[in-house]
Amino acid sequence: MDRAILPQSAGKVQYHIGLRPGDLSRYILLCGDPDRVKRSYFFLDEHRKQGLRYFRKLCKQHREYVSIKGHYRGLPISIVSTGIGPDNTEIAVIEIAQLVPKPVFIRIGSCGALQEFIRPGDLVITDRAYRGDRVSDYYYRDGRWVQADPLIVRALVQAAKNLGYPYHRGGTYTSNSFYGGQFRQIAGFPLLRRHLNRSPIGRVKSIYNFEMEASALLALAKISTKGLRAGAVCAVYAHRLEGTFLLGSEALSAERRCIHTGLEACRILAVPTS
Repeated sequence: MDRAILPQSAGKVQYHIGLRPGDLSRYILLCGDPDRVKRSYFFLDEHRKQGLRYFRKLCKQHREYVSIKGHYRGLPISIVSTGIGPDNTEIAVIEIAQLVPKPVFIRIGSCGALQEFIRPGDLVITDRAYRGDRVSDYYYRDGRWVQADPLIVRALVQAAKNLGYPYHRGGTYTSNSFYGGQFRQIAGFPLLRRHLNRSPIGRVKSIYNFEMEASALLALAKISTKGLRAGAVCAVYAHRLEGTFLLGSEALSAERRCIHTGLEACRILAVPTS
């Protein structure tokens, strides 16, 4: 392997994520926020048995890529942060795929709602994503939409139902920009396209939410020859039609529902059905 193309050490330590073979499980939750990895740890068996101090032994960090490997209800599971954006997600997915055979990825993120019937704090399960990320343009050419893995979508829906969490299953718009690309008009930074409700995005009823990573993740899974599978669930922090945004305890509660749903979906996927 040309190290200028795929930088890694002789021990296959990946250049950006800093991980080596054996550091990750097959079932992997991806999140943007590095601190979400620690908050996810509270759901793992290791926290129940060993407490918070054990997190330091499990945790590995290189740049924005924080990871832990543990168990959820006996299932080996890993949680990895990517940092914000599709470019960081591309790095994480490609480097993880060098270490883990046929990885299963579920993004656990936050998002902005684009439909009135979706409430702040609800979950949005992505069944397909519109490729506004631009990173996927290097890989995927079968239209602007890319589908999530149907078994993962089904598992996320079943998990949300089992846990009693409010959820919606629909289309996601992935943007490579938080402000301009999602029509946030900030004083001092005039936009060329200012109005969400005048754009095609704001008028399409099948687009339920804005976020910044899903379509890149799904596209990479679709085109990979390494057997990747991928899906996404996001907690609604912003309601773009109402101009509201969750902070503090409300945001943390929504995040916990998202994490729990992602973990439970992995367990459903891993348990064979009769």
